[in-house]
Amino acid sequence: MNEMSYIEWYAMADVDVQKRIGNFIQHHRLKQNKTQTDVSKAAGMSRSTLSLLERGETVTLATLIQVLRVLDLFYVFEAFQVKTEISPVLYAKMKREERQRARPNSQAAEPDPDDDLAW
Repeated sequence: MNEMSYIEWYAMADVDVQKRIGNFIQHHRLKQNKTQTDVSKAAGMSRSTLSLLERGETVTLATLIQVLRVLDLFYVFEAFQVKTEISPVLYAKMKREERQRARPNSQAAEPDPDDDLAW
């Protein structure tokens, strides 16, 4: 599979991106040996809507999601995960505040007279 860099994707016109998505859907549908009718029925849409998607025409996001679900291609959404990252400055501050060693208490803890285990 030909990997495209971010710059190549960014430089593409929206119509070309839509066609690339349509080719992706069609490729995986055919690879799974499914007809447009099979996929469209399973996705709850008309065959012509799926055909529009595969040709790179304008369809709704919901249509794309339904087709990706039917073709078991949800892995493409991994790129949309938001990961919490910590800044290097905040990380350094947290490490500086981290305990470096244990210190004994200055006073030995006296047993609580109300404690059943105390002598």
